[in-house]
Amino acid sequence: MMRMSKAHVDLSPIKIEQEMVKKVDKEEVDEPLSPKARLFHAPGLNCCVVSMLGSRTKLNVDAIKVGLEHPPHPHFSTVLVMDDKRRGEMKWRKTKIDVDNHVIVPSIDPDNIKSPDKFVEDYVANLTMTPMDLSKPLWELHLLNLQTSDAEAVIILRSHHSIGDGASLMSYLFTSSHRKPSLPHKSSLKDKKEIERVGFWRRFLDMARLSLQMIWNTFVGVCLWLATALFLKDTETPIKGGVRVELNPKRFVRRTFTLDDIKLVKNAMNGTVNDVLLGITEAGLSRYLNRRYGEDDKVTSASAKKDNLPKDILLRATHYVNLRIPPTESKASAHTEDEKKIKVVTGTKVGYILLPFSIAMRNDPLEYIHNVKSAVDRRKSSLEASFSLYITGILLKYFGFKAIAALYYRILSNTTMTYTNMVGSLEEVDYLGHPLTYIAFGTYGYPRTLSIHFISYIKKMTMLIAVDEGAIPDPDQLCDDIGAALQSAKDAVIQRGLVN
Repeated sequence: MMRMSKAHVDLSPIKIEQEMVKKVDKEEVDEPLSPKARLFHAPGLNCCVVSMLGSRTKLNVDAIKVGLEHPPHPHFSTVLVMDDKRRGEMKWRKTKIDVDNHVIVPSIDPDNIKSPDKFVEDYVANLTMTPMDLSKPLWELHLLNLQTSDAEAVIILRSHHSIGDGASLMSYLFTSSHRKPSLPHKSSLKDKKEIERVGFWRRFLDMARLSLQMIWNTFVGVCLWLATALFLKDTETPIKGGVRVELNPKRFVRRTFTLDDIKLVKNAMNGTVNDVLLGITEAGLSRYLNRRYGEDDKVTSASAKKDNLPKDILLRATHYVNLRIPPTESKASAHTEDEKKIKVVTGTKVGYILLPFSIAMRNDPLEYIHNVKSAVDRRKSSLEASFSLYITGILLKYFGFKAIAALYYRILSNTTMTYTNMVGSLEEVDYLGHPLTYIAFGTYGYPRTLSIHFISYIKKMTMLIAVDEGAIPDPDQLCDDIGAALQSAKDAVIQRGLVN
């Protein structure tokens, strides 16, 4: 009886309330989508990411399925739900995944495939015509045990962009690797003693000049952003999309360049790898458009050599910038088990700058890089990228989801293309035990006829372009033009003795 009495004391109203609070704390709480993630579910902006991984070995399907039972990326095991009590707010809800519903292994007969590389292109193009199933976690893995020109098999991960951006997916890839990634060293700052040699007033004036420069460049960037949202449109070139181009299928074409060639040009121009990539992109687009504008000529080879370009073409890219603090070499190459765990970053924390390309035929191939470098340097000295990210949340709060979605759609429709550049591992990594020969990321599902994505891996730079074949029927030619632009820049550096 005494025990019953003691139990009765433990079940007092205060104790019951405390126990209920503990139970609530243990329950999984739905996670609201960030403003940027919500945008990727708006009509016309329903964006997906295609990750293409080349495997050096044949794929062990069973081993991959086992590795996916508890994926390190938290949003791989969450489902999208609508909170009707809060005006349809989108949230992530934890769920148990059925791997068999996410892993697709198509039946492939290599003997009936003339070009494996073309088969993979066609396979991905077909994926872009199939919507994601919103009733389950928004990702799927396609395993193609088909030997291509540079891989024994191909892994294709299709995920909704609201799950994560390129940096998020890259961190997921690194956590899924049995080999630790080797990341580039963080750029060293100026020597402290050298800074101390400069007098106080000199440092003060330099800081004031840089601050004023940043304020001015940010002001100009914001004004151009507003003008683009309201009325400023790119020139209607042959590669500019028409109405509702986001609904059209996209073809993904891949090219690989030698990273040493890019660094050779980078060092000669005293710039960055990104400066070179943007420069050869501008040069390649100029070559390609010059050919397209000369298509009416009877002799196409002659039309490709002369200048067929209209004057003052306005062609801009939304150049996306990762605003997270990048991981350093020391964190990625730690020795203990706890230290060498790489945290998966989630969500989409990227801003963008509106970068104009100067489309023209030039005699000096290095001039393209110089022009782009000047434009990028001005935007580096501004808060334009940060503004583009955080203004989304502010406008969403005061104007609502539909208004900000319409605004973002208009900005994308009034510009021409998308550009991204990511840094990968310096050494080989694997995906769930399968060593990778290449890594490539691309996007589709928004109003774009052209997206160009670069990613470095080991000693290679992989370019993956996504095109609407209605506007760009010959994507291989565009890739060839960008490759030719890099070769021309390299030859110019060697001929002028600019090799460091």
